[in-house]
Amino acid sequence: MINLPRTVVIISLVTLLGACATLIPIKLGPIEEVTIESTPDQMKRGEYLANNVMFCIHCHSQQNLDYFATPVIKGTEGMGGTEYVESVGTIYASNITPAALGSWTDGELIRAIAEGVNKNGEPLFPIMPSQRYRNMDKEDLFAVVAYIKSLKPIKNSVPQKKLKFPFKHIERTFPQPYEPFQATDPADQVAHGRYLATIADCISCHTPMTKTGKPVPGMELAGGYEFPLHSGGTVRAVNITPDPETGIGDWDEDYFIERFKEYGNGEYIKVDGKDNTVMPWISFAGMTEADLKAIYAFLQSVKPIVN
Repeated sequence: MINLPRTVVIISLVTLLGACATLIPIKLGPIEEVTIESTPDQMKRGEYLANNVMFCIHCHSQQNLDYFATPVIKGTEGMGGTEYVESVGTIYASNITPAALGSWTDGELIRAIAEGVNKNGEPLFPIMPSQRYRNMDKEDLFAVVAYIKSLKPIKNSVPQKKLKFPFKHIERTFPQPYEPFQATDPADQVAHGRYLATIADCISCHTPMTKTGKPVPGMELAGGYEFPLHSGGTVRAVNITPDPETGIGDWDEDYFIERFKEYGNGEYIKVDGKDNTVMPWISFAGMTEADLKAIYAFLQSVKPIVN
């Protein structure tokens, strides 16, 4: 019997596990063969969604950390590079300008957003909420792709993500095939609000997660998920179910809308780093009142949870 040094055994096991990670199949749909012909209305819709609902531009731009809600630094829109330090490792926002994505087909861009994989079919860590975008209305998804393609090209080389074990393996289980459904009728406020809250990722951020990154059953929108700040502090998502004591059950519609709109006047609030937030208030402030009313109606319709 050969007695190998313990360090050799550990290194060998880690290497083997790393190799096995690539054997975990990723569930992907076919790359759609489509060329998106943008129109003025489509570009306007894509700009609205990417900036004010899905907050793509907030995440994929440089942010001013000295101000509340970390506003986007003008001229950096889409260039990526923002570092997100999570319990699972360190993730960097990708460059989504044509300088980085110019060789991607429209189908590959659709798949990245709606299925959560890069051009080569490898997973994007689900801080990019593709699990929420996979049911986006196709016209909305096309509009976002058209808008992203119109961004000013900015050359910026972004570092590779650094995930801890076992998340290199777990992230391969998140991508799912795109299964679009048609956008809801705005006249049905609750259904339309659920759609908006889904693509705005309210559900992921405000739902506590297990250690493997899955929502805790029965706790949808009940808050408690922890987010580390760039400054080293920690904030926790609040309960946005209609529980009157621990949630937003005693908020009326006007107060809910005003809570968002107060950050849309163009005046940024200077704060100490540990008093900041990961909630992109400045982006959401640009949502229409009709859309905010729909989100409010949806949130008031869900099960109240004491948390």
